[in-house]
Amino acid sequence: MQYMLMCCISEKAWAGLPDNEKDRIMREYGALVQSLAQRGQLRGGGRLHPTSSATTVRMKNGRAVLTDGPFAETKEQLGGYHLVDCKDLDEALSIAARIPTLPAGGAIEVRPLESSHENDLAARR
Repeated sequence: MQYMLMCCISEKAWAGLPDNEKDRIMREYGALVQSLAQRGQLRGGGRLHPTSSATTVRMKNGRAVLTDGPFAETKEQLGGYHLVDCKDLDEALSIAARIPTLPAGGAIEVRPLESSHENDLAARR
């Protein structure tokens, strides 16, 4: 089963960390990602630019309306994600608990991916 690990942290809190602390966290991230890749669990992932680079698209009166910035004002912002293969939710939660931004005030939302119709058909064959 695939799980999306959405990594959130306050951009303001991240910016306030000393550079050596950010460097340490990113080294730990690198080691975690490498470990997941070596075990064949990592399916994708990436780090996002700050929310100041975001553009939000909404529909109003049948037309797309673009707004600079994130969709919602929140205490924490989505900073990146990891798509992982796990045998179950417990394994996904175990990986999420090892993400290095947690001690710095981060939060990880873990959600299973729904299987697509094509995957369902292939599994039945």
